[in-house]
Amino acid sequence: MALRVLCIDDDHRLFELLAAYLGDNGVSLEHAADGRSGLAALENKVYDAVLLDIMMPEMDGIEVCRRLREKSRVPVIMLTAKGDETDRVVGLELGADDYVPKPFSPRELLARLRAVLRRSAPAATEAPFTIGEISVDLGARDVRLAGTRVDLTGLEFDILAALIRRSGRVVPRETLLEEAGRGDVTVNDRTVDVHVSHLRRKLGDDPRAPRLIKTIRGVGYVLARER
Repeated sequence: MALRVLCIDDDHRLFELLAAYLGDNGVSLEHAADGRSGLAALENKVYDAVLLDIMMPEMDGIEVCRRLREKSRVPVIMLTAKGDETDRVVGLELGADDYVPKPFSPRELLARLRAVLRRSAPAATEAPFTIGEISVDLGARDVRLAGTRVDLTGLEFDILAALIRRSGRVVPRETLLEEAGRGDVTVNDRTVDVHVSHLRRKLGDDPRAPRLIKTIRGVGYVLARER
């Protein structure tokens, strides 16, 4: 069965180019020419992923992503103009799973799309992780603190998952970049540090004296063992 992907972009030529290439590679691409029609389409149909342009009239991609994440965890790839690093960072903060700077090749986009879908696919064989009042179901991408769901961005979750799979061991920043990175300089050492800080706050870990995610200066981070 072909993957169903929604492209929210006011560039009709780009959509036609992508639809032809992705269609030959098992992806059925549907089009919404603006943010409002894109959100309406997402209310009425189920998609495997969303390609979302940032620069659109009336409602830009940042606002679309914000509204989308209030209701859905569908994987989102932002399409950004080259050099708009601030917009890319904001997009990731809001929960976008990746971004591709324009201009890009359809082949690169397909590779990014497949990578995002692999990351978001359930990992049924991985047992839930529990430490204190925190429980993490990697397969369902579900995190709870004292039974209450914790909302994490895609990048925050992937960093947490990389730490969980090596709990009790020091994980270098380079490993976190490799497993949770989004393929560009925007996701760098400083970005990892910022997202770990966000993780600590959301998981109730004291940033001044963390007990859950500890910093190993000059190397990376270590997550307390499961208990």
